[in-house]
Amino acid sequence: MTDINTVAKQFTDFYYTTFDTNRADLQGLYRPNSMLTWEGNQILGASDIAEKLTSLPFDKVQHKVTTLDAQPSDPTLSNMIVSVTGLLLVDDNQHPLQFSQVFQLVPEGGSFYVFNDIFRLNYGA
Repeated sequence: MTDINTVAKQFTDFYYTTFDTNRADLQGLYRPNSMLTWEGNQILGASDIAEKLTSLPFDKVQHKVTTLDAQPSDPTLSNMIVSVTGLLLVDDNQHPLQFSQVFQLVPEGGSFYVFNDIFRLNYGA
């Protein structure tokens, strides 16, 4: 069995590097049946997800992952849940935003695609 933590780290490194440099390239990680929930709004399908991500109202962004946890999400140990928390630096703002994101990854052709993706900013009380 592939080490789930290694896969999760490789995936998140790729995902956030791509998000930070060219969000349009993330479309290949999603499929027509993939779903993104972005701040409570559900978006279905790779093209609509890519449209959402590329239309976000900022030019520059940098993700800094602070925690990363992964677990198998089915009895065959092939699918996985990846939970991430971290900081976002948006445009030239020096005050980072806290975020959390959860992915469900499904194997396909020796790699994985994102079946579910849930993103939230975490605001202080």
